[in-house]
Amino acid sequence: MTEVSHLQESATPIHLDTNKASVARVYDAFLGGKDNYEIDRQVFEDVKRVAPEAADLAWDNREFLIRVTRFVAGQTGVRQFLDCGSGLPTAENTHQVAQRIAPDSTVVYVDNDPVVLAHGRALLEENEQTHFSAADIFDPRELLSDPVVNRYLDFSEPIAFFQLGTLHHHVEGADPAEIMEEFVRALPSGSLVAVSHFFDPEDDGYYSELARRMEQVFLHSPMGSGAFRTRAQIEAMFPGLEMIDPGVVLCCDWWPDGPRLRKQPEVSNCIVGGVGRKP
Repeated sequence: MTEVSHLQESATPIHLDTNKASVARVYDAFLGGKDNYEIDRQVFEDVKRVAPEAADLAWDNREFLIRVTRFVAGQTGVRQFLDCGSGLPTAENTHQVAQRIAPDSTVVYVDNDPVVLAHGRALLEENEQTHFSAADIFDPRELLSDPVVNRYLDFSEPIAFFQLGTLHHHVEGADPAEIMEEFVRALPSGSLVAVSHFFDPEDDGYYSELARRMEQVFLHSPMGSGAFRTRAQIEAMFPGLEMIDPGVVLCCDWWPDGPRLRKQPEVSNCIVGGVGRKP
């Protein structure tokens, strides 16, 4: 595996453009965090005008991540995690969940947002099995050849590969299914792939209309991304994989923690997730 210095791993891009909304900072605003700027909060407020419970989109995604990580660490024996678009710290990040269940788990986060990487630098000082890379999560060649990724992950052993809440922000260039096909091809047998994505139910009714309204706000916001794709488009992001039951479902329906005693918010019908295993 390629050697890399600690300086390389923790280096943070020096340019911070506070006139453009950042995906990581907008999610932070959705989750009630403090690592965001007025431009990021503007996106959140604009989406809330269309969907007052918009914050539940982010929480559904975060809770899905927690349950998936718990499943991988507790049930599969996989001890390597490659988490793309890690975002900003909030309760229960991937490394916290995985390492609590399986302390020998190694987690590599990938995110090129300067604020995220600043937090990552601090985390590196307290957790020797958690690492950060600033590679492009939508460029398989760049990410798979990244020195940090190759130093800390062994591609001869299964890897849990996460693209959670990320691919709907890829709206230009290669089709996300093509990007995922290249990633999956590089993963060893036994690897697990988790994807969550904004969802258009195509129900000719309220939820599809809600998805399209939110999409228009996201795409025309200062962030400029946030596509709500169909079931067929999202299922294509698991090429050649054996889907873990129950397949691609609403994030809130993927192995929830106990029976549901309260009604789910309407926006929960507009985000789905799934996990597949490479044979």
